[in-house]
Amino acid sequence: MRVIIIKQNTHPEINNKLSGEIIKLEQNYSKVKLQTTSEMRVDKMGLIHGGFIFSLADFASMVAINHPNVILGGANVRFLKPVREGDTLIAEAHLSNKEGKKLIVNVDVKRNNDVVFSGEFICFTPEKYILGDG
Repeated sequence: MRVIIIKQNTHPEINNKLSGEIIKLEQNYSKVKLQTTSEMRVDKMGLIHGGFIFSLADFASMVAINHPNVILGGANVRFLKPVREGDTLIAEAHLSNKEGKKLIVNVDVKRNNDVVFSGEFICFTPEKYILGDG
């Protein structure tokens, strides 16, 4: 059996502590893990700000596409359950549709077996990097 290792081709300087760490990368699929921390909480009860959960899902969608110029054009998301400081989250992203440079990626974020977030991310892969020659 031959193992194919896919290299991360997008978001090379992302802060993995804030947006997650890739634990599995295949063509049109990614699995990204985020350990929530006290820096992410919004209150003394330990509720995690939704922006960090969105960032995890967004990063997972970008990596599933894994194109150096991939950008987010829109998203339709649902926050289903609260997340607390100390929770370990796993985002799984699957490319579900491709029409030219427009790609649709479905992402579920789970804590254990509970889905806490679900979304559809509309991504684009322009020929040139959005900020020029960066």
